[in-house]
Amino acid sequence: MSNRWFVIVNPSAGRGHEVRDRATSAIERLGIEAKIVESESADHVVNLARQAATSGFVDFAAVGGDGTAHLVLNGLMTSDMEARPTLAILPTGSGSDFIRTFGLPSDIEGSVTHLASNDRYPTDVGKISGEFGERYFLNAANIGVTAASVRMANRLPDWLGGFRYTAGFWLELPRFGKDDVTVDVDHHRYEQQLLTVVIANGQFFGGGLNIAPRATVQDGLFDVQCFSGPRRNAFSVMPRVIRGAHLTHKAVRRYIGSTVRVEVPEDWPVEADGELIGSGSVEASVVPHGIDFKI
Repeated sequence: MSNRWFVIVNPSAGRGHEVRDRATSAIERLGIEAKIVESESADHVVNLARQAATSGFVDFAAVGGDGTAHLVLNGLMTSDMEARPTLAILPTGSGSDFIRTFGLPSDIEGSVTHLASNDRYPTDVGKISGEFGERYFLNAANIGVTAASVRMANRLPDWLGGFRYTAGFWLELPRFGKDDVTVDVDHHRYEQQLLTVVIANGQFFGGGLNIAPRATVQDGLFDVQCFSGPRRNAFSVMPRVIRGAHLTHKAVRRYIGSTVRVEVPEDWPVEADGELIGSGSVEASVVPHGIDFKI
C-alpha cells in the first residue's frame, strides 16, 4: 500500500464537513489513490493513524493544522510499523506553521498537488516527556509564557486568524511572572530567571513568528532559546521575532543540542505543536529522521 495515502480529516480544524469535501474533491480531481477518513476527536485521530500504520499504510496526510499533524504523528510514532512513515500536511485555518519552513502552499487544493509527486524529505522528530507522559512533536515545544499564550489563543475568536497567538501572548504576559529556570542542552547548563523556553525543530510558530531562523529539521539537533525577564523586554524582542532578528537580543540565549532538560515550576504550562500537553519540568530528545515529510 506504499503508493496509497491514508488521509485523516480533522473537521474541528475548519468549517465542519466542508474540509472533508474540499480534500476529497481535490484528491479525486488529481486521481490520487487515497482512503479518506474523518475523525471524531483528538484521541480518534491518534488511533486512526496507529491502526492504519499497523494495517500496512505508509503514506499519511493530515488535513488540518499543526495540531492535527501532531496527533497523526503521535499515532505513527507509537505504532509498530517497520518502515519509516511519510507525513503530509493539507493545511486548513491559521495554525499551520510547520509548512512555512518548506514554503509549501497554505491551502488544501494547492497542497494536494504535492501528494502526486515522489518528493520526500527525511525529517527529525522531537520526543518530550514529563509528568504528563511522553509525546512526539514535529515543529516546536514551548514551556512558560509562550505555552500560556496558546492556552489564551484557544479562547479567542477564530476570525482573528493567526493573530490569535500574538494577541494571546500580550494578554497573558502581564500575569505571567519570570521564575528560576535551569536549562541543560547536551553539556551546556544555563540557570536564569526566565519567562519562557522554546525547543524548536522547525523555524516558525505562533502564526508565522520566525522563532528559529537557523533551525533545520535534518541535523539531529534542537534549536533551544531561553527568554529572560523583565517582561518589558518583550516590547523589543517580539518585533524582532516576527522577522527572525531576535537572536542577538540581550534577553535571548540560544543553544543547539540533541537532548534538553528544562526544570521549571510545576505549574508552568507545556505545549507542543500548538497543543497544550501538560505542565512542569520536561526532558526532550531528537529522533533523527523519524519520518519522511512530503514536500
